[in-house]
Amino acid sequence: MQRSATLVDMGNREDLLAGAKRCLYEKGYARTSIRDIATAAGVSMAAVGYHFGSKEALLNEAFRQANIEWADDIGAALTSAGDAPDRFEQIWTRIIESFAAHRALWAANFEVIGQVDHLPEIREDLVRDLADARQGLAYPFENDRDPTPDDRTRWAMGSVYQALLTGLMAQLLIDPDHAMTAHDLAIALKAIGAGIPPTSP
Repeated sequence: MQRSATLVDMGNREDLLAGAKRCLYEKGYARTSIRDIATAAGVSMAAVGYHFGSKEALLNEAFRQANIEWADDIGAALTSAGDAPDRFEQIWTRIIESFAAHRALWAANFEVIGQVDHLPEIREDLVRDLADARQGLAYPFENDRDPTPDDRTRWAMGSVYQALLTGLMAQLLIDPDHAMTAHDLAIALKAIGAGIPPTSP
């Protein structure tokens, strides 16, 4: 009997996480209520407090998991890009294509970024995710470089790609008809690079 109750509790917890992620996509972070989550999960509102302590703790965990799932999808797409001469464009094309399926998640991300001063737990997660993204975004482009970049260069490359990613997602949210394509990015970076003189290490 006790084992059955434990399984139900675990199921309710997973249902709450799934419901919270659904609400993040459908309503965003700030507009999601505890009732919204309970309804989406098919459980009582009391279950939120029992399993997570608060609506905010549940939403924060759901937000973290949703971003991890997106990052895993992107990681799989990036590693399958191959070694073609137009690999840069292939990678960014895949990133842009992923936006359609995760548009609402990106909207929630920008919403949370705007409130990050009031969400210390989320800030900690975002700082950690940003560090991971710098590394993760740099590696797929290293096949095109000889010699392999050192740690400082890799960090700088990843930071630029992260800035490009965030800015591009903002363009796609605000003005998708005029957002940059992967080909636009390639043209722009080549032109920018041509105008930058060599720098010392």
